[in-house]
Amino acid sequence: MIAFVSGRVAAAGPDGAVIDVHGVGLAVQCTPATLAGLRVGEEARLPTSMVVREDSLTLFGFADDDERTVFELLQTASGIGPRIALAMLAVHTPNALRRAVSTEDLTALTKVPGIGKKGAQRIVLELRDRLGGPVGDGAGDLRAPARAEPWREQVQLGLINLGWSAKDADGAVDAVAADLDGGATPPVAALLRSALKKLSK
Repeated sequence: MIAFVSGRVAAAGPDGAVIDVHGVGLAVQCTPATLAGLRVGEEARLPTSMVVREDSLTLFGFADDDERTVFELLQTASGIGPRIALAMLAVHTPNALRRAVSTEDLTALTKVPGIGKKGAQRIVLELRDRLGGPVGDGAGDLRAPARAEPWREQVQLGLINLGWSAKDADGAVDAVAADLDGGATPPVAALLRSALKKLSK
């Protein structure tokens, strides 16, 4: 088990990053919100979870330990693999997922691509006791904003990575941009959730 990786960010793409750990480049798959906090050439420390398959070893990286814990708990539900678990954390923060499961908010859960009503019901049934309720004061529902401005590209790449077409992603990004009133730009995670809401209508 690799608990975390720490090193220089050698590369970053739409669905992951490469962390240079003492000369070894480790590919780490991440949510768009986690990627938004990484900058090529800068140091980073990511809590990680390794998923072992017969034909692959995949390392998933997270913004914090809580996100990793929720990622691993989500996979204990039948039918939820690492890809769906990562998509759930791309759409919702850990606290938002806890709230959705504890309050049986099926609408929130079905906003995740790949999860239908029956799947959402199964998640609630199987994870209600394991996930528990939201922790803290709820301030963790919004992630820290990215330090740069290219949120449009980050949101677009995030949508494409979640299975939407480039055309749909462009339209959703444009719709979200139109809703912004010129004030402070919300965090990328919040913008991505807004784009997903546009696409689910």
